[in-house]
Amino acid sequence: MSKTTETPPRLKLEQYLGMQIRRQRQAQELKIAEVARIAGISQGMLSKIENAQVSTSLDTLSRLCDVLGMPMSKLFSQYDQQGSGALLVKSDEGLEVVRRGTEKGHTYHLLNHTRGPKKTFEAYMVSMDDASEEFPTFSHPGTEFLHLLEGELVYRHGNGLYPMQAGDSLTFDAEVPHGPEQLIQVPIRLLSIMNYGKE
Repeated sequence: MSKTTETPPRLKLEQYLGMQIRRQRQAQELKIAEVARIAGISQGMLSKIENAQVSTSLDTLSRLCDVLGMPMSKLFSQYDQQGSGALLVKSDEGLEVVRRGTEKGHTYHLLNHTRGPKKTFEAYMVSMDDASEEFPTFSHPGTEFLHLLEGELVYRHGNGLYPMQAGDSLTFDAEVPHGPEQLIQVPIRLLSIMNYGKE
């Protein structure tokens, strides 16, 4: 039975803003009374804002940001990124992906996913255990980084052939046709990271 990890519930905007203001105030070792007085609001109002008991105006938030010396954009900047900072994929739990031209004995496990419409990179664990298999060549935008964890092979990039043993790495322009040329020692485990950069 697979175990699923639940995503923590998303904070409401009031909770998030209150938490950010409290953290910033405490980091500067300022008392509620000081910040409230300089911002021109009551102590009770600031306490309610910090504890998400009230929705406040942008004008009040702007004054609080001025007192705390932080840009208002910073106050909101990470609200939409809650919970998306890290992704843990346990061993052998990556999503199995079938890529064009791959046959039995050649599997890709996707180790990451990126939120949003544009992917900046993809990471795969590639397993190959059939030394007689013929491989297609790949060509795609960006830069690719390979790190051979197990086995031995010859990798082709354009007209170049690169013998690789466990522990070796290869980085190349992925628009140039590339792919495994010959499997010398199987099984092979290869970490492949494709960086698409910013378009």
